Amino acid sequence: MRILHTSDWHLGRSFHRVSLLDAQRAYLDHLVTTVRDRAVDVVLVAGDVYDRAVPPLAAVELFDSALHRLADLGVPTVMISGNHDSARRLGVGSGLMEKAGIHLRTDPEHCATPVLLDDAHGPVAFYGLPYLEPALVRDTLGARRAGHAEVLGAAMDRVRADLSDRPAGTRSVVLAHAFVTGGAVSDSERDLTVGGVASVPAAVFDGVHYAALGHLHGCQALTDRVRYSGSPLAYSFSEAAHRKSSWLVDLDVDGTVHAERIDCPVPRPLARIRGPLETLLDDPDLGRHEAAWVEATLTDPVRPHEPMARLTERFPHTVSLVFDPDEGPARSLASYAQRLRGRSDQEIAEDFVEHVRSGRAADAQERAVLRSAIDDVRLDDAVNEVAR
Repeated sequence: MRILHTSDWHLGRSFHRVSLLDAQRAYLDHLVTTVRDRAVDVVLVAGDVYDRAVPPLAAVELFDSALHRLADLGVPTVMISGNHDSARRLGVGSGLMEKAGIHLRTDPEHCATPVLLDDAHGPVAFYGLPYLEPALVRDTLGARRAGHAEVLGAAMDRVRADLSDRPAGTRSVVLAHAFVTGGAVSDSERDLTVGGVASVPAAVFDGVHYAALGHLHGCQALTDRVRYSGSPLAYSFSEAAHRKSSWLVDLDVDGTVHAERIDCPVPRPLARIRGPLETLLDDPDLGRHEAAWVEATLTDPVRPHEPMARLTERFPHTVSLVFDPDEGPARSLASYAQRLRGRSDQEIAEDFVEHVRSGRAADAQERAVLRSAIDDVRLDDAVNEVAR
């Protein structure tokens, strides 16, 4: 069976306030063309269909159009909700969509109810595990504690139990939206640390032939059978070096996996440039970035006059400007966003405590209080989203 593994469409997202709707439309055109030209049997979307719980109308219309086009090709689609999606909203109408070959899996209670699709060699069972918020699904799944590894492990126990009752030779695929240990992160992924340690071991997916993962935005293979497709577009400058692609997976009769990367269209390259303003404006080697989306980091010891206006004369698509002086007292003017980049909420809170106490770091008890407070806030947000 030939599978196209995608994830993290984030429909409705912008890039530094630049609309990506046309780029997302071009990606979905590419998706439909790939499905048709490469004889794809099933499309997988491993979560974060939308960028937020209540997406803009234009994003909903784009999603609707894509589903209609896939249904017209007669190619089934299996998708799950991610941590950016509203599971309840995304799941509305799933019963009707099922009849058109669009299989939405947004309810944790149904994680062990597979979508069964047949090829010439027999059935393939596709299990959709939506994003599992530990504190909300622990009781539903019977996990021993509210942790990411525990709830995902409990869901996979249900999957393996269902598989054990199916005919010998049934091949199996799991879709999941999670942070698996060993995966390479980027700045544009929303933190999953509520509920304790966010990462789960790849071994949690033992017993199935392929795990189609979503959440991390870089295309990567943790093992031959456990892979992230990554996002089809770059959503932060930390993804400047990413090769955006999907996995075209052939699942053989014995469950052997053969995977090929299918490159996604690039609306505009990304470039990070750094140096004094005058150097950036005059350096001929930077000419190759004049058509790119640019993040410029200025190292001038004193902030130049009208730097953005001057930069955009040469680099008209400059969308991010950072000040990071190389030396002198202006060093402290480095942008707040830059200093926080790549740091978790817990680390930021602990740094703040250390700063206001003139270098005295938080002790173990204080770190635990901070962690509890952060988890409570995130859990309240998650409960409110479910209530909406």
